[in-house]
Amino acid sequence: MIVADSDVLIDALRGREPSKSRIALELEGGALTTTAINAFELLSGARTSSQREKVGRLLAALQILPFDEEAGRRASGVRAELEQRGKGLAMADYMIAGVCLARSALLLTRNRAHFERVPGLALGRL
Repeated sequence: MIVADSDVLIDALRGREPSKSRIALELEGGALTTTAINAFELLSGARTSSQREKVGRLLAALQILPFDEEAGRRASGVRAELEQRGKGLAMADYMIAGVCLARSALLLTRNRAHFERVPGLALGRL
């Protein structure tokens, strides 16, 4: 299972490579998902009706993974560990990492510098 982060999805929506081709390839393969957190980020960032339509079409093609109890447990553990080391992340990033860890999913992101701090999180390359 591959979870697409917001940055990669935004690049794909804007037609930027390599994200555009990678997202298209993974959509064809049927393994591409995203999280409810990423869906929120995309939907809240869409300012025009055209942007909202594009985001809506993309999200309709993806399975949206919820932030559930297990994801919450995993996210809170990551937060405690990283903040203890002084290497904290944004709250949304903890939540996205928690969803991925709870489902043993690979995260496809350009934000590798932040997510590489998360122990056990598999990161994909564009």
